[in-house]
Amino acid sequence: MNIVAYLEKQGKLFWVITGIILIVAIGLVDLLTGYEIAFSLFYLFPVFLVTWFAGMRLGLVTSIASALVWLDADIASGHNYSHPAIYYWNSIIRFGFYMIVTLLLSALKEAHEHEKELARIDSLTGAVNARFFSELVQLEIERSKRYRHPFTLAYVDVDDFKAVNDRFGHSVGDQVLYSIVKHSRENMRKSDVIARLGGDEFAFLLPETEQSGAQVTISKIQTGLLDEMNRCGWPVTFSIGVLTCINMAQTSDELVNQADELMYSVKNTGKNGIRYSVFTG
Repeated sequence: MNIVAYLEKQGKLFWVITGIILIVAIGLVDLLTGYEIAFSLFYLFPVFLVTWFAGMRLGLVTSIASALVWLDADIASGHNYSHPAIYYWNSIIRFGFYMIVTLLLSALKEAHEHEKELARIDSLTGAVNARFFSELVQLEIERSKRYRHPFTLAYVDVDDFKAVNDRFGHSVGDQVLYSIVKHSRENMRKSDVIARLGGDEFAFLLPETEQSGAQVTISKIQTGLLDEMNRCGWPVTFSIGVLTCINMAQTSDELVNQADELMYSVKNTGKNGIRYSVFTG
């Protein structure tokens, strides 16, 4: 497992405890080495870890703790200043520095998360993109292997979508694609996922869904979509291949390809229909 992914899975309590241990350890080394050797920079390490993995608020708490431990180590080491207030002034300055680092790191983490989200989302429709969908399907495969729970994958192709672009223009075609995602979501659970795989092809991931449940959900989605297309005067229909997974595949590509084949079998026999099957590895 990627080390960063592993660290990101740890809870806030883990990072609070880790931060405390690191601050205390650095403080002891700071005390033992005396005031002649500066250690204030090392306190940034727990500040960085806690801020990045546990959030800005706990990062600020870590900044305060780091400044106070540094102050205690400075006083205990016997460092004499011309005025006792200098201890506290230096501690405030260091806290200010740690706080600025915390705020900058928090802003950087937020920007990083936003970029990660953009990399996973189709900008036109708001559905997840093909790459992220493949990752989600693979995770569902692994989860289902462990708990022996079924799930369903549906592959959707928009019939005659090119005619919409030719007749109404690409801006209307974009509206059609956006509408498909919007109205599909209205008939899906929050745990379900819709992806745009490219062009006018979409896929649904329905966790914890057997074939009987998938039949209800997919039929409802198709009916709702057809009603919306008719209401808007868009001459498109939907060919859908639905694959329920009980005997698990090894890779997401196996499932997507088999659902794709189901969808094409619908298109080759008249379009605008749904074909169901169970995965056979």
